[in-house]
Amino acid sequence: MPRPREFDEEQALDAAMRAFWVNGYEGTSTDDLCRATGLGRSSIYNTFTSKHELFKRALVRYTELMTDNQLALLRDERRSPAQRLRELFDAIIAGEVENRRGDRGIGCLTVNTTVELAGRDPDAARLVERDQRRRLDALEEVIAAGRPGGEIAPGRTPAELARFLNAVIAGIRVAGQGGADVATLRAIADTALDAL
Repeated sequence: MPRPREFDEEQALDAAMRAFWVNGYEGTSTDDLCRATGLGRSSIYNTFTSKHELFKRALVRYTELMTDNQLALLRDERRSPAQRLRELFDAIIAGEVENRRGDRGIGCLTVNTTVELAGRDPDAARLVERDQRRRLDALEEVIAAGRPGGEIAPGRTPAELARFLNAVIAGIRVAGQGGADVATLRAIADTALDAL
């Protein structure tokens, strides 16, 4: 009879997610994952089958946590579309500040994965693209909702503006990793919102 697991799989997944988020896929060794999760190699491989499978599950977990929170802000119809976009940028900047190591942010696991793996790992690319589609759809909805009241100027399509804002958000993440301070990150966000 197999022994029951003596650990919380979700906690282990969260710890692995953090390790991959901070160090990247290739920069995270199995030993790093053992230290982060408190599990032995056999427990990691018996539960998650491989480092790559654990990474995919960690990436899905990350996108569920982060994107679901962002979508909740974007879909909060108690606020105007412009307020929702402002709150999204505020939340992203707050996350950058909260997740700093020293004077540098750790960025976004999705952005980091895009840069590190998406061009050569079809599984990672598929997961990133699925997450990006969810965010782009929500941004398009808010932008379209802001048009009738004049909060968002005509000219570019909601899809074009959604891609623009998504690129700005990725840029904020990268700037935070590069050591940009909060004032700089806010100025980037303000400029993007002014462009709408």
